[in-house]
Amino acid sequence: MLGCVKLSGILMTNTAAATELDAFYPIRPECQADIPKTRFKIKPGKTLSARRWDAAFSKDGHLDIAKVLRRIHRGGIHPSIKGAVWEFLLGCYDPNSTFEERNGIRRQRREQYGIWKDECQKMVPIIGTGRFVTTAIVTEDGRPVEEERSRNLQEIDTVGTSSRSSLDANNSALDKKVTEWKLTLHQIGLDVVRTDRALVYYENEANQAKLWDILAIYAWIDGEVGYMQGMNDICSPIIILLENEADAFWCFDHAMRRLRENFRCSTGTIGVQSQLSTLSQVIKIVDPKLHQHLEELDGGEYLFAFRMLMVLFRREFSFVDSLYLWETGFR
Repeated sequence: MLGCVKLSGILMTNTAAATELDAFYPIRPECQADIPKTRFKIKPGKTLSARRWDAAFSKDGHLDIAKVLRRIHRGGIHPSIKGAVWEFLLGCYDPNSTFEERNGIRRQRREQYGIWKDECQKMVPIIGTGRFVTTAIVTEDGRPVEEERSRNLQEIDTVGTSSRSSLDANNSALDKKVTEWKLTLHQIGLDVVRTDRALVYYENEANQAKLWDILAIYAWIDGEVGYMQGMNDICSPIIILLENEADAFWCFDHAMRRLRENFRCSTGTIGVQSQLSTLSQVIKIVDPKLHQHLEELDGGEYLFAFRMLMVLFRREFSFVDSLYLWETGFR
């Protein structure tokens, strides 16, 4: 999806336009000194503007994607249209589709997302309420935490034993997938409250809950990978760029179709192992002295770059710069 691009050839060192960009993604005043400075700037005549974006469509809605990509690579995308452009860059819509076809697809996807959300809400009613959890809601064997606490506080008598046997029978039939999914929800919540904390956007709990809902529902749908730390960093910009929750979900889903291998980890391998190996080979050729130095420091496996590759440099650069890095690397 994205290459390891040298920032020195992509980002502008002039910070004159930072104020204009920060107006789209405002930073909390108390966090200004703690975040990387934005180096990207809007370049009139080069940055993809709303006017040029509209002009890239034919009368019935076909998009000249080659022209759009050329302009993005020259100067990025204006913040006012990033969400709409990203839906095409991530493959949510075929550039050769028409306005009518895309409207039909959008309606179907929103309906499907609604079905999945209702399904999840029946299992965990807090979903969709504008709130979320940061503490476990079930035990390892699927029992509701509050119920388990109450049971432990009570003395087990004959009646209690009978009730417990019935409960155990019901829990034994509880689908393993449901239990595993519920066990991830509080971890998602803990990651959500740590996500892009410097942004004013996430001062609003409803926006945090929107991120939690999408990650929770995705984890239910993708039972094979589920949820892993770092997905929150991938999803966060999409939440901010796309106002409609269902549209944001599908954009994140398409991003994960390219990135889900990053999050496949086992006892013997990590998801980005092949990328780390590629990085090692590239550095060995481009800068053999640096590679040798890292080898001597026992860093030849490049594990220090694990987080960088896994979340696509989201935590290394400013919010604006990381978006620019992503969109210039979309294929």
